Amino acid sequence: MQRSTTLKGYRKDVGVALKNEFLRKAMDNFAVAYRASRENAFRELDSERLIQDVAELKDRGIDQMEALLDQFIAVATSKGVHVHLAKDSQQANEIIATIAAESGAKRVIKSKSMTAEETLLNPYLEIKGLDVTETDLGEWIIQLRGEGPSHMVMPAIHLSRYQVADLFTDVTGAQQSNDIEKLVKVARRELRQKFVDADVGISGANFAIAETGTIGLTTNEGNARLVTTLPKTHIALIGLEKLVPTIREALAINRVLPRNATGQAITSYVTWITGPAPWGGEADGRKALHIVFLDNGRRALAKDRDFSQVLRCVRCGACANVCPIYRMIGGHQYGHIYIGAIGLILTYFFHGRAKARNLVQNCINCGACKAVCAAGIDLPSLIKAVHEKILGEEGHPLTNTLLNRVLRSRKLFHGLLRSTQLTQRPVTTSDGYLRHLPMIFAKEHRFRALPSIAEKPFRDRWATIAPSVAKPRFKVALFSGCVQDFVYPEHLEAATRVMAEEGVALAFPMDQSCCGLPVQMMGESKAARDVAIQNVLAMAAERYDYIVTLCASCASHLKKGYPKLLADHPSLADKAERFADKVLPFSSFMVDVLALSSANYTGDGEAVTYHAPCHLCRGLGIREAPRALIDLSGHRYAPASEEETCCGFGGTYSSKFPRISAEILETKLKDFQATGAERLVTECPGCLMQLRGGIKQRGIEMEVLHMAELLERRRK
Repeated sequence: MQRSTTLKGYRKDVGVALKNEFLRKAMDNFAVAYRASRENAFRELDSERLIQDVAELKDRGIDQMEALLDQFIAVATSKGVHVHLAKDSQQANEIIATIAAESGAKRVIKSKSMTAEETLLNPYLEIKGLDVTETDLGEWIIQLRGEGPSHMVMPAIHLSRYQVADLFTDVTGAQQSNDIEKLVKVARRELRQKFVDADVGISGANFAIAETGTIGLTTNEGNARLVTTLPKTHIALIGLEKLVPTIREALAINRVLPRNATGQAITSYVTWITGPAPWGGEADGRKALHIVFLDNGRRALAKDRDFSQVLRCVRCGACANVCPIYRMIGGHQYGHIYIGAIGLILTYFFHGRAKARNLVQNCINCGACKAVCAAGIDLPSLIKAVHEKILGEEGHPLTNTLLNRVLRSRKLFHGLLRSTQLTQRPVTTSDGYLRHLPMIFAKEHRFRALPSIAEKPFRDRWATIAPSVAKPRFKVALFSGCVQDFVYPEHLEAATRVMAEEGVALAFPMDQSCCGLPVQMMGESKAARDVAIQNVLAMAAERYDYIVTLCASCASHLKKGYPKLLADHPSLADKAERFADKVLPFSSFMVDVLALSSANYTGDGEAVTYHAPCHLCRGLGIREAPRALIDLSGHRYAPASEEETCCGFGGTYSSKFPRISAEILETKLKDFQATGAERLVTECPGCLMQLRGGIKQRGIEMEVLHMAELLERRRK
């Protein structure tokens, strides 16, 4: 598939995908069904412990890669296996083509292999004159269509049964029904003779066990066993990261893999192959078994301190299953060959910067992929790290450079915000929204109303509203972030009053600035580091018991991002750790520290639904505290089925990919309306801006509040 090389062209391709109604419906249905299936599959298991075990054993395997390879080669060779090592995709394809030629092969059958997709094996063999047939149903369908997979486990998920029926009609020359069972029978009938006639069978493998020279395959279709047993020659193409010491590690991985991939306890077929099997009726006749290990940059990755963890990937595809972007546009626009979050990273290392350049920018950083990863890979951080590497190699866009300079100077940044407030007055409505946007933004950003900058930021109000608490229970510094300081100061005012009434002495350090997450999201870690230094010094954490922020995104970045950004700073590394230890989001502080009593609130049981900010529920693992606050305030918590799905804001993401942001928002708003609640609360000003703006633009009768505002309204 031809893809645009420019970001503008890529956005256009994305727009086409967004208009594909069947794709959108299929992705929506799958996303909802997968969530339930995975939850059921792990219901009686400690999924976090299992995933941690997989991460640890995969890391050990990566560290021992060379030793495991040597051991595997020695053991497998002693059993009659021919083992090859390919330095890159070209050499892997050449080795396989040579084996086929030396065996006199003309016909090749294949079972599903992402590694073969990585090397573009099929077109290479076809150029060499071989007849190559994929035998997994989904892979065969996309082969017939001349496409790549749109998912690592379900490659044809983007197609309807009607499209497949039309395809099979063309292939067979006879009209075919769109009944799924009948279509499967057509595939079986068409492929049966291919199995019988094949000279070579090519497979991948999920495991390569060094101790016994065994390869393992986990599949849901029986064709893989036919591919590996019927032809006289079997070739297995395997990435070096699939090496494990013993079958114990393989079984541990396989306990998680099917549950994470498809919600199954185990796949239909688990096949172990040790050495070449007997062949024909001859007593000494044996198949030829060739195993081709592919490097293609894996050895270098194994030695990379930051990126070696990508080799943990077990190819379950779960990172796509939960990704809000994949859900909107499908795999052909959210990957090159490898799909989903892991694909955004692997594309850079396996297929080059040009293929990855646009993809890595299309990550909203919601953390859903990291939360579900079977091997605990920090996918969002690595995607941003790849983006940063590309910027370092190609140069930084002017917009990035300007934002870097602005955020590095608090006075300049705040001065620009104050100037903007003055210039926007003529286009500000009476209820605080911008009447219209500059023409360059207007067309694609009309999906939400945007708020104006407040006439008076919170920092200018502090002197007159700062409460005096005689016998404070705690000393707390408020971290505002830029949006609540300059756009939603009323959130901070509400929180100030509620906390003061609970005996909290509050301070607002004036030298604080933006948390720096926007530039971090843009791949500008140097600027993010400079901003982190500003805030760590400004907040003087040693003076306070806690640092409380009303922004979930700020909280996550301050608590988890700052220690990483300043880990190598000679004088601030320890200070950043102590600073992070004191950071708490608003709901967690109110519930876990202050232990609010419902006796102080006067709610009447009105239904309130809740949007869980990504950086709160996944970034910090805080889920119960916000729901508890709704109940404590006297309201009735009305859960939404998509409560933890990203709202589509993502900071600068929504300005770069507004069409995707708009579609994600549409899904969210329909979900909230389905609860029947007239009030929606959240704990992130960015999410509130997105949700409130979307509701305003659509004329929906639903009020959107920050959690602090909800509490203040019901305080006795």
